[in-house]
Amino acid sequence: MNRAFRFLMAAAAGLLLAACERPPVDSVQHGYRGTGMLQVYNPRTVDAQIPGNQPPAALPAAPTEGPKARDIYQNVQVLGDLNVAQFTRHMAAITSWVAPEQGCAYCHNLQNLADDSKYTKVVARKMLLMTQQINSQWQPHVAQTGVTCYTCHRGNNIPQQVWFTTPPQQNGSNFIGDQAGQNQAASVVGLASLPYDPFTPYLLNDLPIRVGGDTALPTGNRASTKQAEFTYSLMAHMSTSLGVNCTYCHNTRNFASWEGSSTQRVTAWHGIRMARELNVKHMLPLTDTFPAHRKGPLGDVAKVNCSTCHQGAYKPLYGAQMAKDFPELLGTAPAVAALPAPLAEAMRAVMYFDVGSPVLQGTQQKGLAQVIVSLTEKPALKVTISGYHSASGTVAQNQELAKQRAFTVRDSLLAAGVAESRVVLAKPQQTQANTAGEDHDSRRVEVTLK
Repeated sequence: MNRAFRFLMAAAAGLLLAACERPPVDSVQHGYRGTGMLQVYNPRTVDAQIPGNQPPAALPAAPTEGPKARDIYQNVQVLGDLNVAQFTRHMAAITSWVAPEQGCAYCHNLQNLADDSKYTKVVARKMLLMTQQINSQWQPHVAQTGVTCYTCHRGNNIPQQVWFTTPPQQNGSNFIGDQAGQNQAASVVGLASLPYDPFTPYLLNDLPIRVGGDTALPTGNRASTKQAEFTYSLMAHMSTSLGVNCTYCHNTRNFASWEGSSTQRVTAWHGIRMARELNVKHMLPLTDTFPAHRKGPLGDVAKVNCSTCHQGAYKPLYGAQMAKDFPELLGTAPAVAALPAPLAEAMRAVMYFDVGSPVLQGTQQKGLAQVIVSLTEKPALKVTISGYHSASGTVAQNQELAKQRAFTVRDSLLAAGVAESRVVLAKPQQTQANTAGEDHDSRRVEVTLK
């Protein structure tokens, strides 16, 4: 009897374990061999996500001729350049994306369509402007795929994946101790005991996310263990939101280095800053517009994070290009001037970077060629790397970006065989902001040999 009981228990345990991740599973390698950059997917989990990530069929295109909407209707503040047929098509699409059950009445007073008394109409107008800005100014993150209202709403009045500021811990008489913002196994961090609010520090405020040191001993790293835990909390949220793991972005041989990391890491870098800007510049100003029942427990508005758009998919809607069927949502992308040629001399080099990017383009990489030759021929020389940033924007953000650009150049030199002991990193330096606020002169890294 005991033997039979043990056999049944073992069989039950085997079934339980198998149910956690029963084969087969799929794997995709998208990084260099030996870096562990392998994604493992469960086909059954992916299959379950597919129905919720299908874009709706686009409405037939409207005629291109006809009077403009702003000339026919009153109080058209957005999309007024569309003709009446195009404008009507877009309103019908928004209704199906956001309020399929309530219809036009969700935003409009049907007795007076020009009336702005419904808060939903005011919010919708602001969200259209936000969508245009995402598509025109955040292409380093959304690329040519773009977003529409459906990307976040998926047929719901309010996107299902939003966040509110977490209320402070109720300590009573403090006899239960301080949870330090963690130990609640929150779903937003994959049910881990990590800090359950990774959004306020990074997607509302701009605290530094990088906590890894550059040395074996903590001689130059002043980030605390608690800061590291908050960073891991954000990373857990990003992994869960995209349905991926750490190796989707990182080179596991050196998490801190951009060298060998995937292009997805750069895309994620822009995504963090995009989410922060959307929350600060678009959502927070609507605080007084939303009624109390649409706010969080502390009276704040709903805000976006990675899962708002991704909802478990590595690309929202698996990369479906809905925005191309609604060009009015693409906005007008600002003209981006081409980067100048790098300065390449035997004892000095200057390389330029795109706006908000720490990635050294191939043409700019050539600026290091002559200094590498000099370092090879003259072993006594040392190289100093200086990152520069403009005076526009926040100092903390600019300094971090200038530092990341300097790290990129340093890693390129190390990859070329230059000993790390010969490389000196200078503190990021500020240049004057021009009238436009940014130019390539402020987005540079200088390399000098001495």
